[in-house]
Amino acid sequence: MAGKDKIPLTPQSFGHNPFDKLSSEGLPDAPPEQPAEAAPLPKPAKSRGRVDIIRQKAGRGGKTVTVVTNFVGIGLPEKEMLATKMQKACGVGGTVKEGRIEIQGDKREEAARILTEAGFRPVFAGG
Repeated sequence: MAGKDKIPLTPQSFGHNPFDKLSSEGLPDAPPEQPAEAAPLPKPAKSRGRVDIIRQKAGRGGKTVTVVTNFVGIGLPEKEMLATKMQKACGVGGTVKEGRIEIQGDKREEAARILTEAGFRPVFAGG
């Protein structure tokens, strides 16, 4: 292809701008911008129940695992969503097994923070 088929890159005026005759006269002023942190975070209306956070080592080849148990009234999809949120916050792997969330490593504090944000009442149980 030769250069004669190319469109020139010089800016051109199309001659008609439909917004030329509009004015902002009579319109209200824009609302003042508010910083994002000015809005308080909404509190969960009601506690969704107690959940136990346990650190386990036995039967796992010496590896420490954080287990969250005793969920009441939530299904598997929500548990998987909570597990994914915990894994991303902690930077580790994990799974949902037999109705429990298992997170690799001793991540009890991070798990408690995420569960509190979700409206649960986390309790550190066991050793």
